[in-house]
Amino acid sequence: MGFTSFLLGVFLAFAMAPPMANGDAIVPILCIFGDSVVDVGNNNNLTTLIKVNFPPYGRDFSSPTNLPGAYLSQDAKGNNLLTSANFASADSGYFDRTAQFYLVLSLTQQLAYYKEYQDKVVRMVGKARANSMFSGRNPSRRKQRLRSELADPCMSYFGAVSGLRVNELKSHMYCAGIVEQDLEKTPLCTNSKDEQHEHFSHQILPFQQTLYGLGGRKIGVTTLPPTGCLPAAITLFGSGSNQCVESLNRDAVSLKNKLKSTSQYLHSKLPGLKLVVFDIYQPLLDLVAKPTDNGMNIFFHVRIHLQLYILGFFESRKACCGTGTIETSMLCNARSVGTCSNATEYVFWDGFHPSEAANQVLEQDLLEQGFSLIS
Repeated sequence: MGFTSFLLGVFLAFAMAPPMANGDAIVPILCIFGDSVVDVGNNNNLTTLIKVNFPPYGRDFSSPTNLPGAYLSQDAKGNNLLTSANFASADSGYFDRTAQFYLVLSLTQQLAYYKEYQDKVVRMVGKARANSMFSGRNPSRRKQRLRSELADPCMSYFGAVSGLRVNELKSHMYCAGIVEQDLEKTPLCTNSKDEQHEHFSHQILPFQQTLYGLGGRKIGVTTLPPTGCLPAAITLFGSGSNQCVESLNRDAVSLKNKLKSTSQYLHSKLPGLKLVVFDIYQPLLDLVAKPTDNGMNIFFHVRIHLQLYILGFFESRKACCGTGTIETSMLCNARSVGTCSNATEYVFWDGFHPSEAANQVLEQDLLEQGFSLIS
């Protein structure tokens, strides 16, 4: 799986959320590109081992979520195509070789599917309406209701956004000995850390420019999370400590600043672009640093009853699954010894991804940051 984000788990996405309130769509289409955070089943249709279609994954989803369906699934047809499409593929990365190694969809292939998707929508509704949908124009929406709609539970997955792949970040910044398979022999390893960060911040440019060229005008991208606080990062790079790896966190902050500079550059060059850099670093760091201070009220529909849960996190260093130190994907399975019974007490579900309960807390920060995309 790689050190990725979570609720925001795509590299880039149109922030064209389709959720409805009183019958009106806030924005017409949500298109998701990314990795394991928002892969809702594309990898199940690929010849790859990178899948999580087995227990205990999904055990906390008692009802369908609002995430768009997988583009490669049988459900991606007819009217389902007119509100959203999800091209995300677990273990993808900014570099095609990452995806090729794991036999998953590269960003290049995700973009190719997106172009195919556009053609399907044009055939269904005509070019004029399709252009309006993909550019995010929706004259029927009622702006006065936007703020109240942002608080609606149906907006849980309003903006699919994500930061740079941490496995690739790790490969470049620690290629002197701590590397993954992707690009471990790249000349970039000889560059300074600042040059490496500059390189990564610019990897986002061609993808955003391509989306813009295809009509996208509302785009969201997240910063890196506090990668040094992920359970797997602490296990692999913590030198036996139970504390966050500060060097990784400093790198995440440095990349966040460069990403913001890149965003400002694109705004100056691309007329009509609305690009929001979602800062996931601080909200998750707050959860990790003070888990018991970050409880919240969340309503769940359980069968026919509405139940209220008061969430207070009690564990932020270890994950729920297995030993809580590194398990993810195939290592997190029904036979994993030690898996917790109540994931709502944990900030992290597995070694790389926050729990559903943590995502419920994080979403509020993201929704507030993304308001400009739908206003």
